[in-house]
Amino acid sequence: MVSLELRDIGVRLGRANVLSGLSAGPFQAAEMVAVIGPNAAGKSTLLRRIAGLLAGSGQVLAEGRMAYMPQQSAVGAALSVYEAVLLARKQGRESWRVDDRDMLAVDSALDALDLAGLASRSIGALSGGQMQMVGLAQALAREPDILLLDEPTSALDLHRSHEVLALLRRWCRERGLIVLAALHDLNQVLRYCDKALVIAEGSLVAQGAVSQVLTPDLLRKVYRVQARLEPCSQGIGHLIIDGAL
Repeated sequence: MVSLELRDIGVRLGRANVLSGLSAGPFQAAEMVAVIGPNAAGKSTLLRRIAGLLAGSGQVLAEGRMAYMPQQSAVGAALSVYEAVLLARKQGRESWRVDDRDMLAVDSALDALDLAGLASRSIGALSGGQMQMVGLAQALAREPDILLLDEPTSALDLHRSHEVLALLRRWCRERGLIVLAALHDLNQVLRYCDKALVIAEGSLVAQGAVSQVLTPDLLRKVYRVQARLEPCSQGIGHLIIDGAL
């Protein structure tokens, strides 16, 4: 059974406690969870700690195969898009031998993100937004049970951002994934995510269903903005920011 739970997570970098005493979950299959908070709150550090890229205190209890997408992917410029995604697929596996399942997983990820037309293009010739899409394809091609995404839409235009988040939500449901994504656009969080973790100054401020977490009081306290939640015809609330405090 796919699951993820965080118990008393802490990370210290130099003399600074970047995260401390953070417990959350357990999260189950088919849940899309937003990791939100102001700049330098510790969101990226948390995802890297869960992925095992940072040491720290506490426990990450994970059942299932995990994949992590950083804010910026380091990929050799000489590789083609297809080669870069295939390479990511094979990393950490017992054999580098490529079989039909590997090819199918790469093709599926590229098709889902509308990248098939760029398969033979050199990584070095891509735009920032295209590079971000390739990074997401690399994560999806690994067929994870738990997907960790650090600002997966930061380099994308509005249309592409919504396409990607809708795809992630669909894959989350259809394939039973747990998705944890650091996001900045709170209206996108309201539309696409089931739960939210709110982090500020390295500590967990709130967690739970998005509609219950994103309250005017929390936005005032954590983001220092005056905001209100307006209903809309689709039944999903929409945040209106009236100004900074």
